[in-house]
Amino acid sequence: MLAHMDIVSVNCPHTPATFHLLLARRLKLLRKEAFIVNTARGGVVDENAFIVMLKAGDLMGAGLDVYEDEPEVKPGFFKLDNVVMMPHMGSATLEGRVATGELVLINIRTFMDGHKSPDRVIAGTTI
Repeated sequence: MLAHMDIVSVNCPHTPATFHLLLARRLKLLRKEAFIVNTARGGVVDENAFIVMLKAGDLMGAGLDVYEDEPEVKPGFFKLDNVVMMPHMGSATLEGRVATGELVLINIRTFMDGHKSPDRVIAGTTI
């Protein structure tokens, strides 16, 4: 399917199963006209291979909000005109902040009422 995509939007959690999900072999399946938008986690994309392909023109461009070595950003990205970078701020919208605040209030109220919070973290589990 990657060979037919114009835009690939990466939106998954970073887990052992998704580490370098877009590794060099998969990135090479993309058309030269393709863009990758990564708002997931940096480790999901093999950034070393990604930079080489962007520099060579093997991909049209990228939009990045996350980086493999956060808070550090690989210097190769700064040399590319076909990459738009954000400082891990993709969720910084009024709607996103309000929704997050509402979830916090719901979890606190549920806990205070003696119930299990709907968004609690349970040690030893993964999504």
